Amino acid sequence: MSVEEPSWEVDPDDDWGVAVIATVGRQLRLQREAVGMRAAEFADVVGYGEDMVYKIEGGKRIPRPEFLDKADDILGAGGLLSAMKDDVAKVRYPKKVRDLARMEARAVEIGVYECNVIAGLLQTPEHARAAIEAAQPPYSQDDVERMVAARVARQSVFERDPAPALSFVLEEAPLRRPLGGTLAWRRQLERLLEVGRLRNVTLQVMPTHCEVHSGLDGRIEMLKFEDGTAVARSDGAFNGRAVSDLKQLRILELRYGTIRAQALPPRESLALIEQLLGET
Repeated sequence: MSVEEPSWEVDPDDDWGVAVIATVGRQLRLQREAVGMRAAEFADVVGYGEDMVYKIEGGKRIPRPEFLDKADDILGAGGLLSAMKDDVAKVRYPKKVRDLARMEARAVEIGVYECNVIAGLLQTPEHARAAIEAAQPPYSQDDVERMVAARVARQSVFERDPAPALSFVLEEAPLRRPLGGTLAWRRQLERLLEVGRLRNVTLQVMPTHCEVHSGLDGRIEMLKFEDGTAVARSDGAFNGRAVSDLKQLRILELRYGTIRAQALPPRESLALIEQLLGET
């Protein structure tokens, strides 16, 4: 058995994902049977356990791209299995993460305030893994890797052209927490400096000594789209659900705008991060 699992669990509440993975698994089984190869024999050649092969063929596990490529080559599928990587890529992450990523991918403006952690769009893989592994009760290692991959995949928003306008406000305290160890902490601070210097990004830090603070109710994320519509969510408003009603949006926009005004200006924020990096 390979050290790295060739698949992830399927979310049973994700109807579309379940249907896609069931189709992929069925095609894998048909291709294997067409060449007269038993599951145990195929598992031995592909380098994974027989039970795992049955789970993938039964639509219970999401195969990783490299697994499909290897299976295609072993079974002589002529690219049929490899071609399914595109479909698998669309459902490999949890549904709620996919929904968020789709909205972020079409937003022209994204604003995020985080109070307890560094925003997911800004996290390095090492920092994301340490943060997810710290959860209680703990996630399985399989789920940890899936969530890390999903978080990193969302960061393709930085590669869009034209680039969206991005603004972040982070609390000072999480920046001082050496999550994952000193090396991971340094890399995270370096990543913040790298992103904070992009022309389309505004990065601010809320200092711990700020006497007046409008972000005590928790995280805020605001997404604005080209057609003038918007959606926003805050942990401390409207039961934490996403809202698009104009009146509710104005409330969250006011809170976010006030938080930005209370935080350090971008230049001072980057200087603080540089100072923290120098102290590591």
